[in-house]
Amino acid sequence: MNEEFKTILQNIEKSLQKALPSGTNEEWQFRTFRNISDSVTDQHLANLIKPCRNLMDLGGKRWRPLLLILTSELCRESGKNSPLSMQQTYDITPLVEFVHTASLIHDDIEDSADTRRGKPAAHITYGLDTALNAGSWLYFQAPVVIDSLDASTEFKNQLYALYTQELRRLHLGQAMDIYWHRNPPLFPSAQEYTQMVHCKTGTLASLAVQTGFLAGGATPEEALKAGTIAAFLGEGFQILDDVQNLTTGNPGKKRGDDIVEGKKSLPVLLHISENPQDKEKISELFKKAGSEGIDSPAVEECIGILESKGAVQKALEKGKSTIIENINALVNFFGSAEKSKSAKMIIELFDSMSQFKKPDSK
Repeated sequence: MNEEFKTILQNIEKSLQKALPSGTNEEWQFRTFRNISDSVTDQHLANLIKPCRNLMDLGGKRWRPLLLILTSELCRESGKNSPLSMQQTYDITPLVEFVHTASLIHDDIEDSADTRRGKPAAHITYGLDTALNAGSWLYFQAPVVIDSLDASTEFKNQLYALYTQELRRLHLGQAMDIYWHRNPPLFPSAQEYTQMVHCKTGTLASLAVQTGFLAGGATPEEALKAGTIAAFLGEGFQILDDVQNLTTGNPGKKRGDDIVEGKKSLPVLLHISENPQDKEKISELFKKAGSEGIDSPAVEECIGILESKGAVQKALEKGKSTIIENINALVNFFGSAEKSKSAKMIIELFDSMSQFKKPDSK
């Protein structure tokens, strides 16, 4: 990643640290809670902040806030009159990263996952009650960056409406995913899976792009159209994540933990749609892996079945083609992007993220 990306990421990190500092101060407390008494101690505040801050400090690609910044620049380069300065645009990047972080904390609880980014999950480190409360708080903390904006009421209301809408869609997607993994014999169609991913994963990409477009001066109609494109990008990356889970394994986790958690990912659904005779066997392996854990022989047996008829490779190709098609649509939104610096950086960003190749063997 070149120096320009590094500079943008450094500015994003400054904004994240300002919006969620490791140690609080009176100004931050007032922005967050307005007036609170001296009986609220640093430890009380830490029970909210630490589970969220520690997860963010473990890393993450930060591609959503990056996308917000780059798409705002895409609008500016097209001649749009931005309602925000560049610094103000950086100031609202926590809106998307905080939602992502909160969703990971809740996701790990709902999936009974023990690790995240190679470390114990928040509910393991801090307890389920503290992690659940902190994750919920962070959803509400994110819009504080809108409150703090020196912008028109109309513009801020647009951001509020967008944020709450996408947050509702995120929870709908999670509800669909939970329903399926709590019912091992139930396998959704590929179309149902696509809708779930659009809500659960696509909505965060959509939120980033719509926020970036509005910050860059685009109309609400243009932002909505661009957000729809971004949702498909989110779908593509979720599919690549599904494939990685069954091959090399996601960062900090052993391969196949989606099987243990009962996740009905696209490779599974593609295989069953083409090989319905394997549905009962795969359901049994899911159940066995769920009860025995990640080291269960059922995990590798299930992966072997999915790889045997090419479902994993087909999902990989589907994910990549979805990303390529929608990257082109996004960067050319205002016409040819040949001379656009931000368009080139968006392409570079997604190219670096999609360089996942399925290994020939385990």
